[in-house]
Amino acid sequence: MDHRPEPAGDGRAGALTTIDDLLAELDAAADPATAEVLARYFQVKPGGYGEGDRMIGVKLSTVRILLKPYLRADLPLPAIEKALASPVHEHRLAMLCLLADRASRALKPRTANPAELAAIFDLYLRNTRHIDNWDLVDCSAPEVVGGFLLDQPRDPLYTLIASGNLWERRIALVATYRLIRAGQTADTFALAELVLGDSEDLIHKASGWMLREAAKHTTPDGLLAFLDKHAARMPRTMLRYSLERLPAETRAYYLSLGK
Repeated sequence: MDHRPEPAGDGRAGALTTIDDLLAELDAAADPATAEVLARYFQVKPGGYGEGDRMIGVKLSTVRILLKPYLRADLPLPAIEKALASPVHEHRLAMLCLLADRASRALKPRTANPAELAAIFDLYLRNTRHIDNWDLVDCSAPEVVGGFLLDQPRDPLYTLIASGNLWERRIALVATYRLIRAGQTADTFALAELVLGDSEDLIHKASGWMLREAAKHTTPDGLLAFLDKHAARMPRTMLRYSLERLPAETRAYYLSLGK
């Protein structure tokens, strides 16, 4: 009789639940045609922001399906950290999704675990060199960084926003999404002011997105005050993103002020 466990991914008892099992499943799901599409989308080309990355062709939706049996397995953080150094983009994406899920659970009252949340946060910050595209940032920074900082001093955000690394600056901005959802928007506006002169479009997009979310989850007043002060010198992309949920006449007014 074959006593081997069932393959992971079907959610049944006995499913494989090690990091190596997960990486093997991701590799098995690889598709060369999808890899070509993803490589173009994430600018894995000379001079592109994703230059040098390796795509194997696993979409985020597929990654999330494959992750399901692993999400409650509490896999060892050292094993996750080791896999986070993989040259394969989808491997790193899966590890960051795992960390975000762990951080989210560590924040909930019934499963609160401040020590684990701090350990995940520390792991994340010492591995930012591997968090090197916008999807990797966006799937993880809110829960891992923003979640930890909900009741902590916000100094790490200001260290990150001053970085010469595009992705660390984006981490600082996108992390505030978790703070925004808790009704805390001051850091979003402060960080957005610090990147008004940033040269990177991906920073303009992230900043405008967070400004928009700040208005959505609280009131438009903070955003309107920010726009009154800064609209005339905001990068056009940042301005447009920030205005998306405002009335048409309000959008038109601020766009007329923008550079």
